[in-house]
Amino acid sequence: MFDSIKFFAKTSASVAVGAGLLYYGQNSLIYPSNVPEGSRTNVATPADYGLPYSDLTFTTPDNVKIRAYLLVQRKILLSADGSLGTAEVDNQGDDADFARSRPTVLFLHANAGNMGHRVPLAKVFYYKMRCNVLMLSYRGYGLSEGQPSEKGLKLDAQTAFDYIVNHAILGRTRIILYGQSIGGAVAFYLANANAKSIAALIVENTFMTLPSLIPTVLPVAAPLAFLCHQVWDSASAARSLPKSVPVLMLSGTQDELVPPSQMRGLFDILRGAEDGPKEEETEEDKIVLQATDSKRLLVFKKFSNGHHSEYSWSLIDGRHHRRHNLSLHANHDLLEFITAWTTLIAAFARLWT
Repeated sequence: MFDSIKFFAKTSASVAVGAGLLYYGQNSLIYPSNVPEGSRTNVATPADYGLPYSDLTFTTPDNVKIRAYLLVQRKILLSADGSLGTAEVDNQGDDADFARSRPTVLFLHANAGNMGHRVPLAKVFYYKMRCNVLMLSYRGYGLSEGQPSEKGLKLDAQTAFDYIVNHAILGRTRIILYGQSIGGAVAFYLANANAKSIAALIVENTFMTLPSLIPTVLPVAAPLAFLCHQVWDSASAARSLPKSVPVLMLSGTQDELVPPSQMRGLFDILRGAEDGPKEEETEEDKIVLQATDSKRLLVFKKFSNGHHSEYSWSLIDGRHHRRHNLSLHANHDLLEFITAWTTLIAAFARLWT
């Protein structure tokens, strides 16, 4: 009898300790800012990829200094075949006026790495899509100060957004939010808070709420999901997002971290069919367009070979670099992905004209 009591006591104590570690240590699990190793000190710059840029430091309302890169458009001439190449500036025009005529993308990265790992993707937006780009490392990431948290990341994103709105050139452009994974949750928050000031929202492999991911990411902790205080409730943000905001959703069907059903759930919320019958799923890689009666421009794109983090990591010249190729196999080139992806951007053509 006493052995049973001791066993029960030890088990209860272990559960209590585990619950405590989960509650107080969850930020380290949710925001692994030093993955890959060296991400807090090694931050690639746009100059490493031949891009002109400004290195910025923002001070948030709670007095945390965060780092950012700004890429302002110029009158760039691409090579004849439209491929990425060396930038050439047309000195006959006004670069500032040209930049004002182009959209501005605020890039919100996923929960690992830093903004330097996303510069190759920024290069595509800058060269291929002729966008201005602002990208930041959240607090606790890269060379930014502080410790990451839901509240903190929201402050960081709003600070960056306010910079765009108040910028002499960018403040007159159409603002597009692009969020990857947890950056998608940041983007949903930001879009909901600034709906009248944004032109479009793009999210990639994001989720409805963070607690809903625990059974997938950490099955053993599923019974303790209620202890997750980093909520990131994108489902609620999607429900209240004005229909005037166009949304592009990019979903990898082989996502091993965020179940594709999470992206589909957000899609159903946005199209007003959260509680209604679901469209039949097929293996076909297709675009699903928003029903016309919902009055929202909504595009959902499935990538049949897409995983959560289709990146290849390598250490080059002392820096970690990342090649983005969500939609294709890991050894495909970035430009191949973009060639397929730009067919989706065409659905948002009115933002570029």
